[in-house]
Amino acid sequence: MMGTEVAVTGLGLVTPAGIGVAANWAAVCAGEPTAAWDAAVSQLSCRVPGFDADELLGPRRALRLDRFAQFALVAAGEAIADAGLDPETWDGARVGVVLGCADGGPGTVEAQHRVYLGEGAHRVSPLLLPMQLPNMLAGQVAMQFGARGPNLVVATACASGATAVGVACDLLALDRCDLVLAGGSEAMLTPLAVTGFARMGALSERFGEPHRASRPFDADRDGFVAGEGAGVLVLERSADARARGATAHARVLGHGASADAHHITKPEPRGRGGEAAVLAALADAGAGPCEVSHVNAHGTSTPANDRAEAVMLARTLPHRPLVTSTKGVTGHLLGAAGAVEAVYAVLSTENRIVPPTANLERRDPEIDLDVATAATPVRIELALSNSFGFGGQNAVLAIAPA
Repeated sequence: MMGTEVAVTGLGLVTPAGIGVAANWAAVCAGEPTAAWDAAVSQLSCRVPGFDADELLGPRRALRLDRFAQFALVAAGEAIADAGLDPETWDGARVGVVLGCADGGPGTVEAQHRVYLGEGAHRVSPLLLPMQLPNMLAGQVAMQFGARGPNLVVATACASGATAVGVACDLLALDRCDLVLAGGSEAMLTPLAVTGFARMGALSERFGEPHRASRPFDADRDGFVAGEGAGVLVLERSADARARGATAHARVLGHGASADAHHITKPEPRGRGGEAAVLAALADAGAGPCEVSHVNAHGTSTPANDRAEAVMLARTLPHRPLVTSTKGVTGHLLGAAGAVEAVYAVLSTENRIVPPTANLERRDPEIDLDVATAATPVRIELALSNSFGFGGQNAVLAIAPA
């Protein structure tokens, strides 16, 4: 990042593990799985519990927003407050927004398509496009908080949230802005979208034991459980954070990105693309592989992903840092996963605790990693947060103590 040190001064979360950072951290450290049978999509899912958009955003505003934008606004509000910032007084022209999303608002699309077929074109909402377009994720956050700087939505499938954090760091390094609200949001728990994942054979079919369905690195894993949510980080140059007296949770020292160029859904079996992203993140951070203390793995609970990532990590980080996948608790939050897991990596670094990999009962013998099965105290000097997506898109963040 051209020698620019980036501080994480604010955190916000809306996930199946809870609304707010405190609730999330408690649930993730306790290893409490959230998967359940979801009759609305006829599959297992991990939904955000108790999310009342009318109460959190006001009924008029909530009505005009797809669920993916609602999540982002709530998470961004928490992150801004946590950073001790006041949008009424900041220089909005120097505040950027970079958020990741894989799909935009499929809930709105599917609902309005039903209206179109059942009631006719004249009954389709004029808000269809403003509610469902992916770019509106960043646009709505900017309008809510008066952020008039660079405004972007990035889409790298399930790496989107992590990619957004990397792009935000580059904007800070290039002095395009002084603050960036970075992260990701996703709300794809709709009948058509979830059916698409099911038809690919990507989802767990452990219907009789929903809580045990998402089980990264376990020998009996059979697919991921789709989830929803958002994670937002406030990023600023460390020098600027110190100048305003802000307290940093951690620092983002580097990021790396790559492409497998291999297959539309399957990872390259040896994890060569993931390795390139890891090494790029470490080079950007000015660090070597032996300095990594912890990895928040992509760890989706699919046979192919977990095996490829494990092979890559064992080869790239042979000193065996402690690995976890928080997807055992939250399920796979798709385009938001990288942002949410970056927040968890920040919290691990700050609190010196690696959360457990929920439901890991019998490690796959082909996976030669040290994987946390209980909340484990670890002094973390450098953590990696891995995110890999369909299309072979990879993003890795390197995170260090403040």
